[in-house]
Amino acid sequence: MPPDFSAVRDQFPALHQTVHGKPLVYLDNAATTHKPRAVIDALVRYYERDNSNVHRGLHALSMRSTDSYEAARARAAAFINAADPAEIIFTRGTTEGINLVAQSWGPTHLKAGDVILATEMEHHSNLVPWQRLAARTGATLRLVPVAGADAEHGLDLAALDRLLTPQVKLFAFTHISNTLGTINPAADLCARARAVGALTVVDAAQSSGHEPLDVQVLGCDFLSFSGHKMAGPTGIGVLYGRRALLDALDPWQTGGGMVANVTYADATWKPSPERFEAGTPNIADAVALHAAMDFLDGLGRPALAAHDHALAATARAALAEIPGLRVLGPKAGSPRAGLVSFALQDAHAHDVVTFADQDGIALRGGHHCNQPLMRKLGLPSTVRASFYVYNTEADITALVTSLRRIQKFFAG
Repeated sequence: MPPDFSAVRDQFPALHQTVHGKPLVYLDNAATTHKPRAVIDALVRYYERDNSNVHRGLHALSMRSTDSYEAARARAAAFINAADPAEIIFTRGTTEGINLVAQSWGPTHLKAGDVILATEMEHHSNLVPWQRLAARTGATLRLVPVAGADAEHGLDLAALDRLLTPQVKLFAFTHISNTLGTINPAADLCARARAVGALTVVDAAQSSGHEPLDVQVLGCDFLSFSGHKMAGPTGIGVLYGRRALLDALDPWQTGGGMVANVTYADATWKPSPERFEAGTPNIADAVALHAAMDFLDGLGRPALAAHDHALAATARAALAEIPGLRVLGPKAGSPRAGLVSFALQDAHAHDVVTFADQDGIALRGGHHCNQPLMRKLGLPSTVRASFYVYNTEADITALVTSLRRIQKFFAG
């Protein structure tokens, strides 16, 4: 049986409201999760007591602020089992972390004839940066296909074996698909890439706050995630990179804080992580992210994963009973992360989401920043229900009831 997290909901103030006169059922967690009181309190406490700039101040507030900021870095390193806090770079989120790698690593390591490998299930944030890098360097971007009419079989690993040639210099892939709920075998994919000498970039936006995550077990070279998808604040994220790689990279942005020495003619750079954190960092949100990581580990990430997976399996089975509804991603009985995407016959995804909102249910409708994948699957958009620690089976019951009402309306 999955763990009982029913009391956890009380710790999330935003969930205790009505929408259109109905109790809020929040099923848009793959877009952003709500924040527990511990995270909100950490943010307020920082601004009320410690607010000051970091690293260069000698007064008490600056030193407290610096200590809190660097403690958050050490906590992030422990959260993903990085070997060294210097391997943790604070960013605005997953997107910025991936772009940092593309801009700092790519131009000096790629040339015509080289290959960048990604997959057909990538979020635009892990596809468009590689498209632009390929155009800039003359490298070729290739994609590992998804298998099955509804992508129910995940990545085509036989095709991956054919695509992973010595010409591949970098393999970028998502750990968990934000549209399909597919859980990719990240450690195996990293090992296959390493065997041909390719670096790996893992998009962990959908896994960092839901699954145990260990970069040493994964064997990845870079990994990026966002705080706001794991009970933390918006505007803060983490890029992990192996220390030897980071120290060999040029900075992406330049300015205060990241320089070792500056003359009127030139400048030299500090080592990682300062090299990649030009200007005043997002101190308060890093401190609040620390609180979010403590909160999640207090619950236990294995237990959280079991909870999310069980809800997704229950939702998939319930949705499959609705005639005219097409569920995407892993087939019944296969591992699935805590989300289900579907298309309802005769109703556009945006209409479904709008009607569900009238029932107090928050869903996500659209292409989910997966336009090429939607085209491959022959769909303009889908509806996505995504779950987190505060969701229950009662939320799934409410969703099914709403969908049946919506279906009846559109059927006339």
